Amino acid sequence: MTEFIKKPEILSPAGNLEKLTFADAYGADAVYFAGEQFGMRASADNFTFEEMKKGVEILHSNGKKAYLTLNTMPRNDEIDLLDSYLDSVSATGIDAVIVADLGVFEKVKSRLPDTDIHISTQGANMNYLSCRMWHDMGAKRVVLARELSLDDIATIRAKTPSTLELEAFVHGAMCVSISGRCLLSEYYLDRDANRGRCAQPCRWVYNFSEEKRPDDVLTAELHPEGTYIFGSKDMNLIAHVDQLVKAGIDSFKIEGRMKSAYYTAVVTNCYRIALDSYFGKDFGITLDDLNGELASVSHREYCTGYYFGHPQTESHLASSSGYIKEKAFLATVEEYDEASGTALCRQRNKMLADAEVEIISPGKTGRSFTPLAMTDTDGNPIESAPHAQMMFRIKMPFAVKRGDIIRGK
Repeated sequence: MTEFIKKPEILSPAGNLEKLTFADAYGADAVYFAGEQFGMRASADNFTFEEMKKGVEILHSNGKKAYLTLNTMPRNDEIDLLDSYLDSVSATGIDAVIVADLGVFEKVKSRLPDTDIHISTQGANMNYLSCRMWHDMGAKRVVLARELSLDDIATIRAKTPSTLELEAFVHGAMCVSISGRCLLSEYYLDRDANRGRCAQPCRWVYNFSEEKRPDDVLTAELHPEGTYIFGSKDMNLIAHVDQLVKAGIDSFKIEGRMKSAYYTAVVTNCYRIALDSYFGKDFGITLDDLNGELASVSHREYCTGYYFGHPQTESHLASSSGYIKEKAFLATVEEYDEASGTALCRQRNKMLADAEVEIISPGKTGRSFTPLAMTDTDGNPIESAPHAQMMFRIKMPFAVKRGDIIRGK
């Protein structure tokens, strides 16, 4: 490359401490997560203050950053709780707090003066004027609305100070509403999506009727199986990393705090490989290889979001409410003994001694193998590892490392 281009950050999701460790191991530069209050994923495990502190220590020990999501819209009776919550957050070492509410922004700014503030995608930042305003008020970063095109983002980059960081989602679920401000969940179930309790009613099937013919109910159909008129496909920008970099995005954000640890590891690994490949590192891995990996995680049909088309012309409706299921997460490698070529593993799902499986490692895609032998921890041969979290040993045909993931083929 003849000109300097800033290398973006890979920002991965963590619904709990285990997922944070997988994000760290598989190439994230930073991880975002929520505490037990004020986060937009109330159904995730989320972090106690002790877990938050531990997660920050893990990430900082490896030169990485930790961001806390605090992006709900608190009510009047929650403000006193917010004050005490921020006092506890201040002791965890968090690098940045992600907010959407203007009042919360002021609270964080005054109570955590040495902590960066990022403006959430819930803030619906869709133009350079709002981005400039947040920067002038002291925000370090703006998380851009998913509804923006690549050209929109490039324009915002060109018309905002270089000291303002721009973050954009590159992978994962999309919401039917502008920047996730949806009322369906609260309407049907009294679960406020803007307070982290979304029940995802956008994935349901809907019918409609004409005002004067209420009994004549129609199903909105685009094909014989019906349509999910509020349900979006999932975003996948792995093939467009070069364009994302050139548009000036500072942070590639992966959606999925509610997804599995396996999802976190695989998706983080893919974007780490793709980004490092663009900047000159040779992994010997093709785009087809990466797409194969991304097909192995839980997801809906993939699309490129609205980076290359407007939401009004390319709705990206899902054709099914269900997920394409991920490959079975069978075990993790806890230790590897080079002398004997055996790996000590922790079971996640039942694994058979004679079944062909795959293993993934940071910087590598899946490699197939069949264990040469399987034993319990005392060295007794076993035919399977059926018990949750049980420890067992397998003889490997090649070297592996702690943290490697064994999955079904």
